[in-house]
Amino acid sequence: MTIRVLLADDQALLRSAFRVLVDSEPDMEVVGEASDGAEAARLAAERRADVVLMDIRMPGTDGLAATRLISADPALAHVRVVILTTFEVDDYVVQSLRAGASGFLGKGSEPDELLSAIRVAAGGEALLSPAATKGLIARFLAQDGTAGADSDPARAERLETLTGREREVLVQVAGGHSNDEIAERLEVSPLTVKTHVNRAMAKLGARDRAQLVVIAYESGLVRPRVE
Repeated sequence: MTIRVLLADDQALLRSAFRVLVDSEPDMEVVGEASDGAEAARLAAERRADVVLMDIRMPGTDGLAATRLISADPALAHVRVVILTTFEVDDYVVQSLRAGASGFLGKGSEPDELLSAIRVAAGGEALLSPAATKGLIARFLAQDGTAGADSDPARAERLETLTGREREVLVQVAGGHSNDEIAERLEVSPLTVKTHVNRAMAKLGARDRAQLVVIAYESGLVRPRVE
């Protein structure tokens, strides 16, 4: 199956470089380019993209607004947004994850990392390691006071729909552990862990694993620790 990739960046030179890289892979193809967020949201639907490489800072409709547009459209539920940023730690990145992005990647990443990220996102998993995503979210939730005592009541209420085991697995996901690591910790099979993760995603309305991490922190289920 060929992964259909949409490039959204206001710098034509970067889009050209990404196009050459993506099109060089036998399992990927670039199906469109956008120079602003509004165009990205429109092309995501028109070109039936699987993954959108989305720059955050673009003129007009920025990447954050575009991510919200894509995530809010039921017809685009299959589309995964990968946020590209020049900053490894950026408040906009966290906002994008909350808006529905599958994760983030620094523009200074190696070509192999970018290609791997596209495949991971297309497969419905969180971009990069859960630990990297967790660390970023924890830092900003600790700073802006949206976790712990000020947790989102709506998020916390939705946690009540989870079984005890699903809550336990969610805590492990937020802790940055892979399915194999969780399976070893809980003494169950990786397939069982995957089933619990998928059920938690369905009950909490999470698009992917990265969203589960956000929910775990925003609900207060997991408290952030800043080094």
